[in-house]
Amino acid sequence: MRPLLLINPNTSESTTLEMLSVARASAPPLQEVVGLTAAHGAALIDDEAKLETSAEAVVDVVRSVDLAGYRGVIVSAFGDPGLEALRLLSPVPVTGIAEAGIIEAARDGRRFSIVTTTPKLASAINKKVIQCGFGHLYAGLRLTEGPAEEVMKDPDLLEASLARACEDAVSQDATEAIVIGGGPLAVSAASLRWRFPVPIIEPVPAAVRLALTRADDGDLPRAS
Repeated sequence: MRPLLLINPNTSESTTLEMLSVARASAPPLQEVVGLTAAHGAALIDDEAKLETSAEAVVDVVRSVDLAGYRGVIVSAFGDPGLEALRLLSPVPVTGIAEAGIIEAARDGRRFSIVTTTPKLASAINKKVIQCGFGHLYAGLRLTEGPAEEVMKDPDLLEASLARACEDAVSQDATEAIVIGGGPLAVSAASLRWRFPVPIIEPVPAAVRLALTRADDGDLPRAS
């Protein structure tokens, strides 16, 4: 069985390992998931300039890789940087964790929210929802308090901050599902899973599921 390839568009090797751990835990038995890390760009993608740079880095990562050796490719940053460009190059399906999380959250017509740490990416995230075709179900974006980099340095603070934002989404936005918006938030997303009365969508596992479905269906989505 060919492996899935998970690409981390930021330069943090530790984040790649964390996301790989989550992806492997959610994959079926015998399904291997391997990872690659961007060689240039930012260690944390927290604004649109870094998102654009990371899109270039994603394409650069695969230039020397035979993508035909994989069942599918996952772009594991919530803005899905480089997704459309990579689809034009790849002989196998390419899935972004943002699109996967959004699609799963909106299943069966559920009203959904996105919770994340990066206010400077709010516009890009909102545009992604529209691009995916689910603006009519979108309850909005909820953000953690404080600078993203500081919040994400402390796992306990990160989890508590995300939990507070989730509580606001449930109590104030009438949301029926919540997407935790970020690849580096994968570990915290898993810990929040059972704490709320609505589904907490973890985008990395959602991307694994969607990537495998696309591989099995022979679906090769292309940029519009």
